[in-house]
Parts: sequence; C-alpha cells; structure tokens
Amino acid sequence: MASRAPVRRAHLGMLAWALLVGLSFPIVGRLGELPPLSLTALRFAIACLGLWALVHRSPERLPARCAWPWLVAMGACLAGFFGAMFWAAHHATALSMSTLYVSVPLLAYGMGLAVGVERLAWRLPAILALGALGALGLAGAEAWQRGGQWRFGAGEAVFFLGCLCSALYPVLSRRGLVAGHLPASAAVRTFWSLALGGVLVGALGIVVEPVARLATMSGRDALLIVYLGLGSSALTFWLMQRATAVLGPASITAYGYLVPFVSMLWLFVETPSRLDWVWLPGSALVVLAIGLLLAGGEEGADDGHAGAAEGGERRG
Repeated sequence: MASRAPVRRAHLGMLAWALLVGLSFPIVGRLGELPPLSLTALRFAIACLGLWALVHRSPERLPARCAWPWLVAMGACLAGFFGAMFWAAHHATALSMSTLYVSVPLLAYGMGLAVGVERLAWRLPAILALGALGALGLAGAEAWQRGGQWRFGAGEAVFFLGCLCSALYPVLSRRGLVAGHLPASAAVRTFWSLALGGVLVGALGIVVEPVARLATMSGRDALLIVYLGLGSSALTFWLMQRATAVLGPASITAYGYLVPFVSMLWLFVETPSRLDWVWLPGSALVVLAIGLLLAGGEEGADDGHAGAAEGGERRG
C-alpha cells in the first residue's frame, strides 16, 4: 500500500489540474477563429516539445514493445474525446454537453470496477454522485441566466461517446501501470499518449478542416497557443498521469467537477454582474464533494506497482 505522502501529492496535483483546466477555457475563448482539431494537434505538439526535457533523461523514453498497444489506445481516447467535443460543439448546446460531461467520473468508476482498478464500496460513488449534482447545479445556473434548453440529439449522442473516451483514458492508464505494461515515468506516459493522440487528431483535422487557416493566426494567438500547449496540455496531463500511480480513475476524474466552479469564479471576475445566488447550491455541493474526497483520501494501489511507479517517476 502506498504511503500517505504520494496520495496527498496526487490530490494536490489534481487540485492544480482543475485550476489550470478551469482557467484555460476563458483563454481558449480569446483565440481567433482557428480550426479546432488542427489547433488541438498543434497544442499537443507543443506539449510534447515541453515534455521532451523530462522524457529524454528517462531510461524508459522509448517504451517496451508491450506498452505500445496501451499507449495507442490512450492516444485514441484523447483523439476520440476531442474529435467528439469539437463536432458536437456545432450540433449540441453547451448546456447539453456540460450536463453529459458530469457522467465521466461515474463512467470511470464503472469501467474501473470492470477491469479491477476500483473497489466496490459506497463512499466513493456517493461522493461522485454529490459532485455530479453540484456540477449539474452549475450547469443549470448557467442555463437559467442564458435561457438555454437541454435536449438529446445526434450531437449529444456523439459527445457522450467522447465522454466514454475521456473516462477510459485514466482507466487504461491505471490498468496498464498496475499490470506492469506501461512505463513507470509519468512524463513518458504523458509524452507518448499526447504524441499519438496528436497524430490522430491532426489526421482527422486534415480531412475535415481548412488547415491552411492556421496561417492566419496572430502573434497573440501564437503566444496563447504556446501557453495552452505547455500549461493546459503538457502540465495537466502530466499531473493526471502522476496521480494515476496512487489514485483510482474515478477519484482522478472527479476533479473535473471543479472545472466549471473555477470557470464560474473567473466569470465573476470578468463580469461581476453575473454574480447571483443561483450559483450557490451547485458550488456548495461541488466544494463539499471535493472536500470529502480530500478528507478521506484514498488507499494506494492494490499491489506494489504503484509504489514502483512513484519511485520510477522520481528516478525519471
């Protein structure tokens, strides 16, 4: 069983993950009209360049043959999620997508149970349900202020498939790590999953988007993309992979409930007039759920692989 210190570091790292992801959405909104899939592939390429400083020093920088099917599957999950998200953005409402996304932690828990990386218990599902209610409350508050309506159509169906991909990514990461198939270094796992995912997303972008439009980006756009590549892609996925060594997929994805909370706080900074009591119930439930997750912590991995992974990351 892993010691408490790595577990605390993992939880604190995921808090930083939620902050970085929550603040990235307002930044993405400042970008010009650029092709989103090609832009994501570019962000992933920048992220890989930043991670190479860590990866090239690791003895595992070129993973073993048994790791490649896992890394390809993880990259396909990233491509599936981002591809579904960008397609659905033109066919589904923001309210529908944000509502469906709250299913990701519960989906990750169910998948984790199926492959043996989650434990059957009541406490964690109860916390996930509490966080889901809070996130739904925030989505409802946004809808109430904007007058949005929820519906389920083709766009919502495609985005739900993307949610399945998002939930499967940490499950594959944890299962491959526990089984000893994936490299112990979080940086190496992050690098190769982003690289392979970026290739797949980029190939999809070439087929369906006007890639030449990337040439119209301004210098300001380029700086924002570099920031998003290093801070919102490289660092966030590395934090997630580092947490995989000691936390289950459901606990990792549960921090996604904090993302709309962080975005809400930034909204109030930019537009104080949006501050209203309607946001309070959802915010309170999200904060309570994350507080319970932090207070209870989580046991380490079920065997010695997580400890070995933690040690391997320090050596890498």
